[in-house]
Amino acid sequence: MIRTIIVDDEPMARGLIRRFLESEPEFAIVAECRNGNEALEAIVRLKPELLFLDVQMPGMNGLEVLAAVAVEKLPAVIFTTAYEKYAIEAFERHAVDYLLKPFDRGRFQRALAHAKALLGKKELGLLSAQFQALRDELNQVDRFIDRIAVRIGDRFIVVPLKTVNWFEACGNYVRLHAPGKTYLHRESFNHLEGQLDPKRFLRIHRSLIVNLAEIKELQRWMHREYVFVLKDGAKLRASRAYSEAIRKAMKLSGDSEH
Repeated sequence: MIRTIIVDDEPMARGLIRRFLESEPEFAIVAECRNGNEALEAIVRLKPELLFLDVQMPGMNGLEVLAAVAVEKLPAVIFTTAYEKYAIEAFERHAVDYLLKPFDRGRFQRALAHAKALLGKKELGLLSAQFQALRDELNQVDRFIDRIAVRIGDRFIVVPLKTVNWFEACGNYVRLHAPGKTYLHRESFNHLEGQLDPKRFLRIHRSLIVNLAEIKELQRWMHREYVFVLKDGAKLRASRAYSEAIRKAMKLSGDSEH
């Protein structure tokens, strides 16, 4: 029997994992924990072989729990998370298994198969460095905003950044260009740039930032410059000063200079 602990601050999430595990005879649930402190105590006391671990919990989060566990006592871990897709790429880069909420039984069973393979190799100590790298990357993700509250008269409209195609500097304001509409937000362009995730947004001009997910085509222009064609049809001319950053972000390693 594979001794298993479920850690999640949401009762419904714990219940779903419990129900899925009840039909898996190789796994025995030895504890259910509501927070990181309970999880840490249970790991030390019960020495599980497998941990279902929620990443986002109040107080001590999932990655902080793992950081507090001695390397030789690390179990196999399946993270459960509600992170958006752009952050999920961090889990994949570090070869750590995860379940993106909400998940179904098929995805759950694939994660179990991966965990069993890890346990069979008996190389769990090697995961310590992966967990540390993952924690560092996700902490970096958490520093960036994912929405802006734009004031319109005496009310505020919350604009998710994933719906913004590009940003334009307008003096002391920033204009947000979204499909079929624009918003004017009072903030300096440089300050806004510092709050945007560089894996999702790219500055291409002193007054332009584009959403990388909205780029349809990149065209060469004269003097090492580029024109960005977006999915909404907008064409944005980049500045030569940002050419190197553009080539790096767009992975234009084979792009020759004029």
